[in-house]
Amino acid sequence: MPEKNQAALDFLLSRRSRPAKTLSTPVPPREAVETILTAAARTPDHGKLEPWRFIVLERDALVRLGDLAGRLSAAAGRPEEQVAKDRNCYDNGHLAVAVVTVPRPSEKIPEIEQVYSAGAVCLALLNAALAAGWGANWLSGWASHNRDFCTQGLGLGPDEKIAGLIFLGTESAVPPDRPRPDLNRITQWVAS
Repeated sequence: MPEKNQAALDFLLSRRSRPAKTLSTPVPPREAVETILTAAARTPDHGKLEPWRFIVLERDALVRLGDLAGRLSAAAGRPEEQVAKDRNCYDNGHLAVAVVTVPRPSEKIPEIEQVYSAGAVCLALLNAALAAGWGANWLSGWASHNRDFCTQGLGLGPDEKIAGLIFLGTESAVPPDRPRPDLNRITQWVAS
């Protein structure tokens, strides 16, 4: 029988994201963020391609990105309440990590699998932050899919995309847990 890591299993069975609006200061110090990023970088990446990279966004950068998101959203003719929503996650954030999908040329590894790896990095980063005792939330939103936002705000290359923004901080309020999916509804067992 394999060796069981009960503490890790208990964590995974009870983990939950913290709403970004409940995250405040203090934020993890640089050493803690480096440990969290190191854990996230252990994500399987098929052929050691590392088809992702991290951009750590501190408070001033988030405010600048909020302004840009608001301007681009308004210029796109989005309704006023959407413009406010598009900028709020940046305006309210104190520290975030942008996980950027960086597709690598490969005859063996299709781009979609590289994108999956970037998504897995987002979850690993989120779980590492939570396991380290910090509040964390994985967001994306309209701006993160807007090409102008990606190039002007983060300097992304033409093939790069934001896989997710992981906001980090101290949880200022504990919201009630939400119901979890019914395993019987989402699981199918197939025997030979």
